[in-house]
Amino acid sequence: MKGKISAVILMVISLPLLLHAQLDKLVIPAGTPEDKALQAISNEPDAQKKLTMYEGFVQEFAANPAAVAYGNWQISQYYQNAGDLPKALEYGDKALASSAHNLDILVSQANIAQQMKDNAKVIDYAVRGGEAYNSIGKEPKPEGMSDQDFASRLEEEKNSAKSSYEFLEAAAFNALVEETDAKKRMAYIERFTPAFPNSRFEDSVASYAMVSLSELKDMARLVAYGEKALAANPNSLATLTLLSTTFVDDPKPGSLSKAISYAEKTIEVARADAPDADRSRKLSAGVAHSTLGYAYMKQDKTAAAVPELKAASELLKGQDEQQYAVALYRLGFAYAKLNKITEAREVLNEAVKISGPVQGPAQELLVKVNAARAKGK
Repeated sequence: MKGKISAVILMVISLPLLLHAQLDKLVIPAGTPEDKALQAISNEPDAQKKLTMYEGFVQEFAANPAAVAYGNWQISQYYQNAGDLPKALEYGDKALASSAHNLDILVSQANIAQQMKDNAKVIDYAVRGGEAYNSIGKEPKPEGMSDQDFASRLEEEKNSAKSSYEFLEAAAFNALVEETDAKKRMAYIERFTPAFPNSRFEDSVASYAMVSLSELKDMARLVAYGEKALAANPNSLATLTLLSTTFVDDPKPGSLSKAISYAEKTIEVARADAPDADRSRKLSAGVAHSTLGYAYMKQDKTAAAVPELKAASELLKGQDEQQYAVALYRLGFAYAKLNKITEAREVLNEAVKISGPVQGPAQELLVKVNAARAKGK
């Protein structure tokens, strides 16, 4: 967005409609002393002199919030272009103090915070912008204005602000994606969701929320969030997959049945055998088959687990190495439990070739299987 933020203030006579807008507009009426001062600044070719003039402008017209906001915003952009991002952020905040619901300034601030790699600040500015945008239409209709004119005015305002809103929505989403701390990420998500309702990133945000809660081992919140997400989108593969993998390891009574139910639904929705099935759908189905097989093993239905785990390994091979290793390990364990030593050795020999967390357990199981084979001889 750098270089795309308009640095030109609207030099028009203030219209009554603007007084009812929820988004702040920086309006300097034509012919006023502020207008003349800004024209003089715009005619100055030297950037350093312009900076000094803007500083004087802010002091001279300190009683005019629009003038103060605009002047500080221009100073902020000067420092941003000069590479002094902390100063740019400081003056942008001064601009916001005088024009708190100005989307242009909030976009500018979010852009600076992105350059500084300050995710907390990005979230803050983006959420403020989302809240301001969503306030459009919540103000009372001006007296004497028809319903049709009022509706048209609101639609026009939303349309003109849409690109700024979408930039802030994407900036906030990227900030929460980049956050490595699960607690902070979840805090960002809890601010993102109400500020950007019906977001285009809704499914992904739900997935990150559930992953975060899983990392925090907050089972109650994870299940509540997941079920709420499914109520909004019953066919969300990410949510179905995460709920099934969560419940399969939950020791509470009834959890295995839930894991099986969610895994079966995942397989149904993914339709991995369809000609148009992409990697994401095949991966979801593969993990679901693996989870289903694992759940059957926990229920001592090992024979029923084998075809599920075979299907999982076939789908996951070449799609996700670590999930493929998990499916192979589980399949090897099932074969060993059924005393199918040759089959167990075959899949475990494949599993131990894959570096990762499953490699060690697979190696240990393979040693036991080989020992059983030798004893059988």
